[in-house]
Amino acid sequence: MRGDKSWWAFIRRSKAPELPVILLEDLAALLGLVVAFAGVGLALITQNLYFDVIGSAVIGALLVSVAVILGIEVKSQLLGEAATPEAVNAIRGAIESADGVDGIIHLKTLHVAPEELLVAAKIAVAPGATAADVAATIDAAERALRSAEPMATQVFLEPDIHRDDYVPDERPDIPESPGH
Repeated sequence: MRGDKSWWAFIRRSKAPELPVILLEDLAALLGLVVAFAGVGLALITQNLYFDVIGSAVIGALLVSVAVILGIEVKSQLLGEAATPEAVNAIRGAIESADGVDGIIHLKTLHVAPEELLVAAKIAVAPGATAADVAATIDAAERALRSAEPMATQVFLEPDIHRDDYVPDERPDIPESPGH
């Protein structure tokens, strides 16, 4: 699942929260065993119990570090995380390539599960388009979007006419996609 990403990039970018948790917990357990072995071994060899105390402190610091890293990384997944910039570009390109779409007014994405993406977009259609034309445009844009991004399981496309004075809604209920 890591692919060609570094371990740190995998932890930072994984959409499945259980994978970094398992990885970091197991890594901390193995490092903790090494530190405990070293601390107890040095304490027995030197008869200086401070080595055991130092080993315990290092293990405690290791566990706190793992907890902080996991808290930071998993929080965004629990609260909702936007799609990757690559996915947003694919979605944007697919929608804009659909017949009848004059452009995207704004686009928001949200991971609702590791492999499920919610996409909400306000798309510009021609001012004189009929209801049937708008419905066909939305259907074409949705087909293109789902083809370009299979994780897009929930898609909401709102048609509108592009106006230069339009300001997107800035409510924080759905995180804005990166760069948009």
